[in-house]
Amino acid sequence: MFHPYLFFSGGECRAAFERYHEILGGELQIITNADLPEGAEPMPGAEPHHVMHAALTLGGDYLMGSDDPTGDGGPKVGVAVSYSTPDVGEGKRVFEALADAGEVTMPWGATFFSPGFGGCTDRFGVQWMVDVASPDTP
Repeated sequence: MFHPYLFFSGGECRAAFERYHEILGGELQIITNADLPEGAEPMPGAEPHHVMHAALTLGGDYLMGSDDPTGDGGPKVGVAVSYSTPDVGEGKRVFEALADAGEVTMPWGATFFSPGFGGCTDRFGVQWMVDVASPDTP
């Protein structure tokens, strides 16, 4: 079982996860450094409003993340979050919402491996691959 964990610099974690929740639905939980129990120490350099842990639960899957006060604020490279939808209409909707104010790296369309696929980098610098689950393709 794999569950992506995203790190955000500059305090963008809350905005990113609220946007993902708006697009994908599910249950969102956000804990800030101000919410830590008495005696627990936040990471050095963390502001009280920074997110210590965020989790978006979709069925049995999780997308998690936090603000990283040690980060350089640059784009996330070398990894993409892959999200599969059950049909082309839902896939296109999710893809277009994630690409809004971001950058499309592969336009939405049919491929040899899926009836719908697209790649983008969202407004928070996270790379996404959205596809439609095909019964013919593992």
